[in-house]
Amino acid sequence: MPRYMLLLSEGPCQFASTAPAEMQAMLERYMAWSRKLGQEGKLKGGEKLADEPGKRLKRDGGRIAVDGPFTETREMVSGLFMVEAPDYGAAVEIAMTCPHMDCGTIVVHQIDDMKG
Repeated sequence: MPRYMLLLSEGPCQFASTAPAEMQAMLERYMAWSRKLGQEGKLKGGEKLADEPGKRLKRDGGRIAVDGPFTETREMVSGLFMVEAPDYGAAVEIAMTCPHMDCGTIVVHQIDDMKG
């Protein structure tokens, strides 16, 4: 069955003013969501990324590294989940149930099985 990467992004410092109790409640929603997917056999992995923006590598007359994974907007990738679904439609349905839809953006990409 195909696997899909759900890339979660949000604006930098989006949660800087969030109260600790509210942040804990949000974390518990993510944990419950991922636990449910795991019990259904749909979750294949996931991680929250560090709050710093990371580095983006590109070739521009040489190889350079620049701050952040920023593209056209100032959103940064904040986490990822790998899920298993029969097709893009089902993967999108899974993503739409993620608590992150309340506060950010999710990009869904199918993982290419390069084994053959």
